[in-house]
Amino acid sequence: MTYKEVAQMVKSIGLPYAYHHFSDDTAQSTPFVIFFYTFSDDFMADDINYQRITTLNIELYTDEKDYDQEEAIEQILKNNGLTYYKEENYINSEKMYQIAYEMEVLING
Repeated sequence: MTYKEVAQMVKSIGLPYAYHHFSDDTAQSTPFVIFFYTFSDDFMADDINYQRITTLNIELYTDEKDYDQEEAIEQILKNNGLTYYKEENYINSEKMYQIAYEMEVLING
């Protein structure tokens, strides 16, 4: 995938989304999605970074548990050939759920 393809995939979820965070003047009410890259673990060969391997996080924020939205996101990830780890948290101070998906993405181009 390319970085643009990742952004298009996140856009296809159909919810407001931003890279890393919404700025103060564009803050969203739930539900919304945040995506960001946490680190890379590139495959190296012949003294170069041969294949970029980047950890991608996609986070869904909702006021109430939304199984249908989670299933829709998981289907999009599956359709794009991505395997993921999933973690759920409740952010008490914000009164919202955070469903976090973490996966490795091979970045091309």
